[in-house]
Amino acid sequence: MSGQSQSHLLKTRRFLPYFLTQAFGAFNDNVYKNVLLIFIAFAAPNTLPFDSDLIINLAAGLFILPFFLFSATAGVLSDKYDKARIMRKVKLAEIVIMSLAAIAFIYENYLVLLVLLFLMGTQSAFFGPAKYALLPQHLKKEELVSGNALVETGTFLAILIGTLLAGVIANQANATTIAATSVVCFAVIGYLCSRYIPEAKASDPHLDFKWQPVRQTRHTLAIAKKDKTIFQCVMGISWFWFLGACFLTQLPNFAKLYLGGNAAAVSFLLTLFSIGIAIGSLLCDRLSNHRIEPGIVPLGSLGITLFSAGLMFSTPSVAPDTQSIVTFVTNHTLWPVFFSLTLLGVSGGIFIVPLYALMQQRAPENERAQVIAANNIWNAIFMVGSAVSAIIVLSVLGLSIPAFFLILAILNLLVVVYIYIQVPDFFWRFLVWLVSHTLYRVKHQGLEHIPAKGGALIVCNHVSYMDALLLAGACPRPIRFLMDGDIYKLPLINSFCRACKVIPIQATDKKSVLKAFVDVSKYLEQGDVVCVFPEGQLTKDGEIGPFMRGIDLILRRSPVPVIPMALQGLWGSYFSHHGGKALFKWPKRFWSKVNIIADAPITPDTANSVILREKVETLRGEQR
Repeated sequence: MSGQSQSHLLKTRRFLPYFLTQAFGAFNDNVYKNVLLIFIAFAAPNTLPFDSDLIINLAAGLFILPFFLFSATAGVLSDKYDKARIMRKVKLAEIVIMSLAAIAFIYENYLVLLVLLFLMGTQSAFFGPAKYALLPQHLKKEELVSGNALVETGTFLAILIGTLLAGVIANQANATTIAATSVVCFAVIGYLCSRYIPEAKASDPHLDFKWQPVRQTRHTLAIAKKDKTIFQCVMGISWFWFLGACFLTQLPNFAKLYLGGNAAAVSFLLTLFSIGIAIGSLLCDRLSNHRIEPGIVPLGSLGITLFSAGLMFSTPSVAPDTQSIVTFVTNHTLWPVFFSLTLLGVSGGIFIVPLYALMQQRAPENERAQVIAANNIWNAIFMVGSAVSAIIVLSVLGLSIPAFFLILAILNLLVVVYIYIQVPDFFWRFLVWLVSHTLYRVKHQGLEHIPAKGGALIVCNHVSYMDALLLAGACPRPIRFLMDGDIYKLPLINSFCRACKVIPIQATDKKSVLKAFVDVSKYLEQGDVVCVFPEGQLTKDGEIGPFMRGIDLILRRSPVPVIPMALQGLWGSYFSHHGGKALFKWPKRFWSKVNIIADAPITPDTANSVILREKVETLRGEQR
């Protein structure tokens, strides 16, 4: 995809109405919820049915509770019926709920407003599975990361603007009337946007639906556990919401007690965090070249640990005296805090977007909404866990908020290590991404020739020890490589190769060669992409050597399309034999330009070692 993918989506009917619908939904949720909380906090004596602190905590619980009760049902319905239709019905329900809320605002009936807050949580619980399951139906695979990046950006900016607007509304003389009018108007706008969302046909119209909440919840959670990678994505997303809830809940007291700020300062910190999330989401799309790249997730998670700890270490030992928002923002002792909080948000955006996209892409189409429903349930569980954690650390143990941030940084590091041990794909994809974005400036050409699915064989010239990593980083599908057995057995490389499911081959051992060919055939038949370097060794002079006959044997056993590919610009690198043995000489260049070029597939009946060598040599041209 081109660099303009994000803006392009915002110009299409298959995305823009959907984007506006979900953004106005998040926006209105936060206008309503925060106006209500402010009204409760500053309500006149004897106007509340209970103590204000109790009601505020009750309100938070009432909004989350529906995600436990109704997410499973929402997932089943979203798989069974048209998702766009469900979104429109949910937005209609929002108009009804907000109309009742308008009346309750005017009469200042807080008990009714709390009941309606529960109903708003309910409509959000039904909206979520349809919202995320619809994306893979309307977007191409290569647009999925861009779409999720925009959704996360829109959601957090909507939350921010809604929260800020709630404060403005609550401070007006006729606040109840303005609040009543606003929430209804925003609900109507959201519904009108939903009218333009294109049809999203049912994924499984024959799905049996019965109102059995407990059984459906167990079944929904079991669906998400069937695929290990999907479940780890769900855990990663839930962990993100755990951390987000911990940080956002503590911002008011953190600003007041440790930064010397007021209510405006809290809004400023929230703005920094939300803008950071938006920047990180969009940056993730750019860093991944608009495709699902699990290798970026560790980058985001490491940033979360680093900048969570940064919040603790950058907090002033004595809170500065800031009389206004201007003096707060311009106080240079607080700038490291602002920097850490913003980059914490950026890291969160980089972390979360690939997980959402990977979860959507890997989930079976007929169960996608139920997988997302399971994700919502786990999100709610982790958010409740964040409240419990804060109580234990801050109240029971009596630690400070900065110390709590440091504990979160350490916990994040431990959780991340656990997740990546469980799903090693993330680690090696991170290494692949790191190499292709730091050591080299890599450009791709013709990668659209690699089939989107089905078995395929890639043949390429062999220039350096980085060839496999660069090809793995370029190919939109996972690649299995045929590798020399001696290199495969090296202690520091073996675990990495096993995680990447590399196929070892010992050229002097007939049994090893036979086993390797059997493995290659097995993987090709099951629809994988396999890459072979038919020269059998790194080039000694930069030229392409003869292709070994093994490639012909592979094609006889497994007649699959063959994609010729060529590497340009690697001859002369530290990892090639130019100017001395690879890895045993001084590096002479850094961040050099590398081109990876693919040509149209060749049918197996016309491909052979001679023809393939000519194709690869032509693709490489004069640039070694």
